[in-house]
Amino acid sequence: MPPVQNGVRASSLDARWIKSRHSNAEGNCVEVAALTGGGIAVRNSRDPDGPALVYTPAEVAAFVAGAKDGEFDHLL
Repeated sequence: MPPVQNGVRASSLDARWIKSRHSNAEGNCVEVAALTGGGIAVRNSRDPDGPALVYTPAEVAAFVAGAKDGEFDHLL
């Protein structure tokens, strides 16, 4: 199976989307899904048919580590 490309319609992926328990009722959240082949997809929960961004596990691990360290706190 070829790798999933960025921008693919999120609803076309055979994926189980997961939303953070920190999400709120206003829909201010993103959802993630593990893909066959090892990729991790991210979509905007307000646009489930919109595009999905696809990352490798290493890319997501680097982002999560940075978020845990507070590297992106200045954006909020």
